[in-house]
Amino acid sequence: MPDEKRKVRISRFLSMVLRHQPDSVGLTLDEAGWADVDELIAACAARGRRFSRAELDHVVATNDKKRFAYSGDGRRIRASQGHSVPVRLGLEAAEPPDTLYHGTASATLPLILAEGLKPMSRQDVHLSADVETAVRVGSRHGRPVVLAVDARGLAAEGHVFRISANGVWLTDRVPPRWLRRHPTG
Repeated sequence: MPDEKRKVRISRFLSMVLRHQPDSVGLTLDEAGWADVDELIAACAARGRRFSRAELDHVVATNDKKRFAYSGDGRRIRASQGHSVPVRLGLEAAEPPDTLYHGTASATLPLILAEGLKPMSRQDVHLSADVETAVRVGSRHGRPVVLAVDARGLAAEGHVFRISANGVWLTDRVPPRWLRRHPTG
């Protein structure tokens, strides 16, 4: 099994390839974001990023955010969400809980409160079911702020929610009237 630093490097590289730049290794994702595992390993090795199937299995199994998933037969892999390349994950609409959370950096708060949450370079806005996850997400970009999203009200207005394989809630956007600052952030 890879050491922790190698595991993180492989995971970050896979995120880049499977979410944003499959063409950087000469890979093409299908419309649902899947890539053939053997082709992925070979394409990465051809670009100087070598890892074994056992290392890939370890990264997929131990990733704390469950960023990647294998197909049922284990022959294909994809990112669970977060794509900037066009994919259709085939996620069914789901009834959200009353409140979901979004973690961000304090520097972005004024713009978000004025314009709402937008997918930016991704296909969807990402929301968390718990405050702790939102704090971790917000911490990646500076001093974290947590926003509570009135998901029930947003859904009643017609916004569709889906939940990814790793528990991230997805929706197209969140207008500012459905946001409030959570006391934690």
